[in-house]
Amino acid sequence: MKPQSLLGALALLAVAVVPSLAQEPVKLGFITKFPVPFFATMENAAKDYAKRNPGVEIIYGQGTSATDIEGQIAQIESMVTRGVQGIAITPVDPTVSTALDKAVAAGIKVVLMDNNIPDWKGRTALATTDNFAAGKIAGEYLKTVLKAGDTLGILEGVPGVPALDDRVTGMLEGLKGLDVKIVGKGATNCTEELGISVAEDLLTKNPDLKAIYAACGPPAAGAARAIKNAGTANDKIVLVGFDFCCGEEEALKSGVEDASVAQFPTKMAELGVDALVKSIRGEKVESLIDSGAALVTPENMAKFK
Repeated sequence: MKPQSLLGALALLAVAVVPSLAQEPVKLGFITKFPVPFFATMENAAKDYAKRNPGVEIIYGQGTSATDIEGQIAQIESMVTRGVQGIAITPVDPTVSTALDKAVAAGIKVVLMDNNIPDWKGRTALATTDNFAAGKIAGEYLKTVLKAGDTLGILEGVPGVPALDDRVTGMLEGLKGLDVKIVGKGATNCTEELGISVAEDLLTKNPDLKAIYAACGPPAAGAARAIKNAGTANDKIVLVGFDFCCGEEEALKSGVEDASVAQFPTKMAELGVDALVKSIRGEKVESLIDSGAALVTPENMAKFK
């Protein structure tokens, strides 16, 4: 073979080989918090991503509740044992960082989704809603429907979880400039049952309560049930939720709930998994990936289904 022909053949071989090296198979772990539609949507998005991207294998795990710290730690440890190269996770609590540290020490990339772990340096990226900004959307809406002197009750998520706390502080920021009185708040662990209980307590102690804000979807649906059970007319109290899930659609249709802040779990999961795959393959990824949020009302809710 002539030298020129040999060089040409080698060049073609290099072109053929490089793409295959760039697409080496990867094995990932995908861990979500607990069984609610929001996290089911995220898991389905990850499955769709794997179908569209041959060579991406994903193992799935999930906790049992919003406070199942030990369960999530066990999921992380299981993923490490099963030889994953990366973990995409919605951390249930900052204390799972100890287990994630061990994963990182073993050479495993970690992308956080939905919730951040403040001050933890081990993550490759964070794919999330800017929960403070999203909470502010809720507060700005409340500011348009309330007046000075009105009373507000707050259904918190899990106090101490940064993303959930940000939804409350963001809402209060959005309300700034309007003198609204906070008459009570309580933790719900993002469950409908505790949402009902805390809302019932607020309604009982504050007969003239003007508004309720819930930092998660299930408690918002619970508050809607509490309002309905109390016989309170829809136009007597404003209910604003967060997540647009888990019964909120029905509450909005019935007129009990007035608005919710929607996240985009499909986009969040796709961006998180894609960042993880790229980082494993040596590509540069952004450290913070915002998946966005929007206000949902009965008028525009069809767009968010």
